[in-house]
Amino acid sequence: MAQATRQVKLTREGFERLQKTLDQEMGRLAEATRILQEQMETSSDTEDTGLEDAKREKMNIEARIEELEDTLARATVIEDHENEGRVELGAIVVLGNETTKKDMKVQVVSAAEATVTGGSLPRVSEDSPVGKELMGRRKGEAFVVNLDNGKQMKYKVKSIEY
Repeated sequence: MAQATRQVKLTREGFERLQKTLDQEMGRLAEATRILQEQMETSSDTEDTGLEDAKREKMNIEARIEELEDTLARATVIEDHENEGRVELGAIVVLGNETTKKDMKVQVVSAAEATVTGGSLPRVSEDSPVGKELMGRRKGEAFVVNLDNGKQMKYKVKSIEY
């Protein structure tokens, strides 16, 4: 149960996206509840697959709502950056891929925020292989990421902004 009290750091944009997703899921729950009610009223057979599907869908939505509510309850919006000049949560980083010579702009976020869709930039979770190597880096630093397939990727931090 130690996980339940762990703080989740989110960007302002990420917090708002999670809140919007929660609102959408609440709407989906109302619709799923209505459909389930209809299925129960019209079903004559207890083995009705439509009824079982409706129950399962409602349970999935309720679980997602519970997860979102828990994350938002533990959320702290990142406002200050103690280590200016270093990559930390919320940083927008331009990474140069040393192999392809292409740049990519990403935002470093918590795992909870990385899973939410939407937003203007690709997000990299602090728990991902790239995110772990990127945290605490300064502009100009190069680093290597070991991928699951045995390959390595080499990146260079080109810029950091908040």
